[in-house]
Amino acid sequence: MTDNTLFEPYTLGALTLANRIVMAPLTRNRAGAGFVASELAVEYYSQRATAGLIISEGAQISQEGQGYQDTPGIYTQAQIDGWRKVTDAVHAKGGHIFLQLWHVGRVSHVDLQPNAQAPVAPSALKADTKVFVNNAFVDVSEPRALKRDEIQATIADFRRAAANAIAAGFDGVEVHGANGYLLDQFVKDGSNTRTDAYGGSVEGRARMILEVAAAVAAEVGAQRTGVRISPINSVTSTDPQAQFNYIAEKLGEIGIAYLHVVEGGRGGPHEAAVFNYAELRAKFANTYIANNGYNLELATSRFTKGEADLFSFGRPFIANPDLVKRLKTAVPLAEVNPTTIYGGGAEGYTDYPFVASNHG
Repeated sequence: MTDNTLFEPYTLGALTLANRIVMAPLTRNRAGAGFVASELAVEYYSQRATAGLIISEGAQISQEGQGYQDTPGIYTQAQIDGWRKVTDAVHAKGGHIFLQLWHVGRVSHVDLQPNAQAPVAPSALKADTKVFVNNAFVDVSEPRALKRDEIQATIADFRRAAANAIAAGFDGVEVHGANGYLLDQFVKDGSNTRTDAYGGSVEGRARMILEVAAAVAAEVGAQRTGVRISPINSVTSTDPQAQFNYIAEKLGEIGIAYLHVVEGGRGGPHEAAVFNYAELRAKFANTYIANNGYNLELATSRFTKGEADLFSFGRPFIANPDLVKRLKTAVPLAEVNPTTIYGGGAEGYTDYPFVASNHG
């Protein structure tokens, strides 16, 4: 058995996590009618409750915030009730779970929007990507720029969604500010050409994500609030180091519990682009969660050097509900079936095997 400090408890705010291994948010497109987390989701998350912390798949904060079919929401009572079954099941197994608060911004399609309206964005610039809607991958729709009063309404939606998450029994929330979605769109000058207070400078482009984080922290408590960022993926940024160092410093002043960082290109090597994550981490005083392509060896190396506090694993948790045990006992990992990642039922969702008990 591996004796490694990654498997020792860790204090995160008021929580004592069983270990330093985090389940990263994973979109699975299996919500039921009304975008409610399904009964299968109850089983899926509870199977993975041995993670030190589970961060749920993104839950849209409003219908406007949805970008893919069959993703769950957190803006109706039925959605709150559905998530309550998930959190109860995770807590019954001794786990901890945060809900990721999601607004996709321009990464959407008119067929998903209220009254078939155009998706919203900081600027009317179309994203070069596709979304899954009507059972097919299609180009995103042309967006329109948010007006100032709409920005304030969106911040209020984040705040309300955070309150709903706590009402649903979550231990906290993660503000999704990564991977080319709305808050990331504001941060990066490749998608934000505004000339008002929400654009035009490092401080201006950071304003939206910082105001959302502050509003959420005020609503549910800073120690129950995390933020996810991705400095160098999805959308171009002229000077990502200066931009994200500033954001990290200001988030630290708000006092949020953790900063969850997608390091390197999405799903790619950490060396794909030049960015100093140690410098970023030095700007943020609280817990730093490292993400992107980690295995036990890399996580152990980074942890030993003091380069991160917690490590989040994504795809390995899909095929390995007992990932923590497998890592601790050096049992080979099961492989993900790529055809069942998005959408469907139990296959490729709740039917991946556990390690036999004789593995310790």
